Order: sequence, then C-alpha cells, then structure tokens
Amino acid sequence: MEDYTFEKMWEDLRNGYQIYYTYVGNRYLLFKTAENCYTQKLLSDHKKNPQPKMLMLTLKRVKEMFPDMEDIEYKIGTSEIGNI
Repeated sequence: MEDYTFEKMWEDLRNGYQIYYTYVGNRYLLFKTAENCYTQKLLSDHKKNPQPKMLMLTLKRVKEMFPDMEDIEYKIGTSEIGNI
C-alpha cells in the first residue's frame, strides 16, 4: 500500500478498474461513472451505523478520502481481485 498513490488509483479508475476499500469500518466499491463523477457503493451492512447504499462523489472527495482508505483491492471485468 505504501507505493500506491492517489495518482495511481485515479489512473486505475480512468482505465475502468473497480476499487474495493474499507473506509471508517465499512467496505465499499468505487468506480468511475462519468467525467469527474464516481459512484461509491456500500458493500457492508452495519445495523447500528447505517450508511447510504450509494453515493455520487467528485474526484476532489475521493482524493480527500484516499489517505484513510484501507485494504484497497482492484478488479476489472471478471478478473481476479488484486491486493494493493
């Protein structure tokens, strides 16, 4: 994870990769929807800490969250998930 920079993640998103990550105890999927528009989909379900199932994020917000993302993995199409 030390060598994985925000710029590398942004490039992966631009190239169609889906990024899986943990943020504040929840597991999410992030993918590019349109220019400067990314979809964050909640994968975990915590009844005591409900979160929106889907959010639209700007690149600026993704960049703000990046330092606190944990357990980042990527996937494209039907290929295997790779750990970063």
